[in-house]
Amino acid sequence: MKYRFFISGLIGGIMSVNAAIAQIKIVDGDSLEIAGERIRVDGIDAPEFLQVCQDAAGNDYSCGQEALRYMEKLIDNQEVHCNCEPQKDRYGRKLCECFVGKLCLNREMVRAGWAIPYRDNDKYQKELLTAQQHKRGIWQGKNMRPAIYRVLSRQNGKSK
Repeated sequence: MKYRFFISGLIGGIMSVNAAIAQIKIVDGDSLEIAGERIRVDGIDAPEFLQVCQDAAGNDYSCGQEALRYMEKLIDNQEVHCNCEPQKDRYGRKLCECFVGKLCLNREMVRAGWAIPYRDNDKYQKELLTAQQHKRGIWQGKNMRPAIYRVLSRQNGKSK
């Protein structure tokens, strides 16, 4: 789908703003690709695309795919605005806080239970507690922290 997006960041202390109509690909619950530029939705960690969790009844479900679908629902053909850090992460992705209107996608993914704060930072702790208390998203049953899932997946991939 084509969306209007804005990416802004500080370049040499001067705010840079780009606006364009571009293809946005939602890679997973915390990653986007906008006009070929890889974006890491900063400060959150969503289940990996192939990650499986358990619901309240103990049934397996694809929580990684559910996180992706929730991000798709939030964007839903609307204008996306991202404020990005000047540096990129170790994978070459821009680190951004992204919005649809006034809705912060980063914060909403944690509040809805489809992401956790990345590396236990304090930024989204209030939203995390709300999601846990109301058993939203991955908190409806059992889940594994995405970082642990990634480590175990790499180990299993190496052992085969």
